[in-house]
Amino acid sequence: MPVANALPDVFSERTHLVAKWALPVLAALVYGYWAASISRRGGPVTGWHLLFGLLTALAFAILYAVVRAVAQRLPREGHAGLWGAFAGSTVGFLYSLSGVAMFTCVPVSLLVAAAVAGALFYRYYTCEDAEGHRIA
Repeated sequence: MPVANALPDVFSERTHLVAKWALPVLAALVYGYWAASISRRGGPVTGWHLLFGLLTALAFAILYAVVRAVAQRLPREGHAGLWGAFAGSTVGFLYSLSGVAMFTCVPVSLLVAAAVAGALFYRYYTCEDAEGHRIA
């Protein structure tokens, strides 16, 4: 049953399906390229850097798919926490590739994770009813 004050859906079902898979793949490719460019440290592009970038993109895509599948089954606290942990760990991995000490990498990762989890919890809390059904 549609919600009375819901926004209109201007895209087709097919467009939503394409976006559901194309955006994570594009994000994984950008993440892999970013990781490979950090790891080469301004040197020449080699086959190992390309392999590292592709494997990083593959790992990102797999973890993204797992988080998306598992997070839907969790209550809003777990849902927000899982996405926060994913965001914090992905940023922390990229930051650690730059060669910084772990004493700076871990707090940055935790800060990103807490910020994402807090923002998503607020969003889920304000856009769901008591049973966890989306209202807006």
